[in-house]
Amino acid sequence: QVQLVESGGGLVQAGGSLRLSCAASGRAFSDYYMGWFRQAPGKEREFVAAISRGGSNTNYSGSVKGRFTISRDNAKNTLYLQMNSLKPEDTAVYYCAARAASARLYDYWGQGTQVTVSS
Repeated sequence: QVQLVESGGGLVQAGGSLRLSCAASGRAFSDYYMGWFRQAPGKEREFVAAISRGGSNTNYSGSVKGRFTISRDNAKNTLYLQMNSLKPEDTAVYYCAARAASARLYDYWGQGTQVTVSS
């Protein structure tokens, strides 16, 4: 089992940048495939980005590709999401999530961190 805690959210103007962090507990962080999701009020949670256990492979939603970068530091048990060229449409609660390599669903979730992008 892994516990996840997001941080780094806040208020930023359109065009600005923000870096989110997700701290994971335990010593088995590298066993998990990690992802970022977001949810705006009244909308369903949507996929943002994912990264493989070793960090070599990444995947992004079309709406963020080229602007966001997902990365991980397994030695620090930390997942990151660098967000550049932010748009008001990026406003949402951002969640990090983890799944075992053999799992088909993300079983572990953080509490979320609010990102607000003003016009």
